[in-house]
Amino acid sequence: MTNSKRRKGLMAASALLGGVLMLSACSGGSSAAGGGGDDKDSQASVDEAAAKKSSEAQIKITPADGSDNASINNAAKVTVAKGTLTEVTMTTASGTAVAGQMSADKTSWAPTTQLERATTYKIAVTAKDSAGRDAHENASFTTVAPAHSFIGNFTPDNGTTVGVGMPVSINFDKAITNKAAVQKGISVTSSSGQEVVGHWFGANRLDFRPEQYWKEGSTVTMKLNLDGVEGASGIYGVQQKTVTFKIGRNQVSYVDAKTKQMKVTQDGTVVKTIPISAGAPDHTTYEGQMVISEKFTQTRMNGATVGFTDSDGKGEYDIKDVPHAMRLTTSGTFIHGNYWGAPSVFGNVNTSHGCVGLQDKKGANDPSTPAAWFYNHSLIGDVVVVQNTGDKTVAPDNGLNGWNMSWAQWKAGSAV
Repeated sequence: MTNSKRRKGLMAASALLGGVLMLSACSGGSSAAGGGGDDKDSQASVDEAAAKKSSEAQIKITPADGSDNASINNAAKVTVAKGTLTEVTMTTASGTAVAGQMSADKTSWAPTTQLERATTYKIAVTAKDSAGRDAHENASFTTVAPAHSFIGNFTPDNGTTVGVGMPVSINFDKAITNKAAVQKGISVTSSSGQEVVGHWFGANRLDFRPEQYWKEGSTVTMKLNLDGVEGASGIYGVQQKTVTFKIGRNQVSYVDAKTKQMKVTQDGTVVKTIPISAGAPDHTTYEGQMVISEKFTQTRMNGATVGFTDSDGKGEYDIKDVPHAMRLTTSGTFIHGNYWGAPSVFGNVNTSHGCVGLQDKKGANDPSTPAAWFYNHSLIGDVVVVQNTGDKTVAPDNGLNGWNMSWAQWKAGSAV
């Protein structure tokens, strides 16, 4: 082919291709500019019309849809702006209804009961605006699971009256590493104005006490604001509550293992002297300030549970009806009635395995015995000071016995 013919062929092909491209471009452009533009205008009109008919009410549900690790206390709430709520339903995933209360102006709603841990909840909301147009919103969330939360089991109980030595003691079900954050979430105050400081015993226990015993007649208030507090990595608090308890009369009893007598004092005055029998020379009783933490009209005491066993592995003693027993230590020290010992023992001989025994009768139904009198005149939280046994001072965390630490030692155990 000559160059002239090649140029003519290319020009023809170019013209033809150009024509096709032009035809294609015009065809597509015509469709987009004409039909597409009309569709857009049409859709905009529809959207505008729908917006005019849509409710102005703006519903907000918290926690946000799909949330997990939500609080069991304050997480769930529904609010509305530019409208009023007409219906709110909250159910578990299985369909169990959750009771709630709407505000007087119908602009907010919240459940009236504490939620369960590790539970999925669904909320459906309807609201109206001023024109009566409905708005709807739905959400689902899951509360924090036990594996990702911690709680504190505390003593004393709300509304109780206790002795002057009763500390606030909180035992957490998981080890706490962010001790300062957790301690800051707990406040303990007294109507007496006494300074109250917390002290950590390891990673799971936090006790609060003043420098001296609580003032008799005062009221102590503990506030737990632990909801959402991170106690350890990925582990959050869930408790939010206020606890109050009353301090009774000031009763402190002094056990002297040497004289084998106990002097019961109230407001510093001796009100009764009771003969006792403390730990025998080979099983001496701990010394120190001990707080009554439990009371049992009758209970079983088995030596095997505290390491006192015979060669056959059975307990050196197993008494199934020990009367008027009051616990002084976690490890098993009690002050209790004794009906199996001769009356001549009390005030004369130390015979026990470490407990403090008072004369009593079997069945715990004779109020005239020394043990019954002491039991009936004692409160949980009363202090029993044990002296002259020859044993070591009881460990501060063996029971509620932090009074055996100096104030400086106690404050050194605070995380804040």
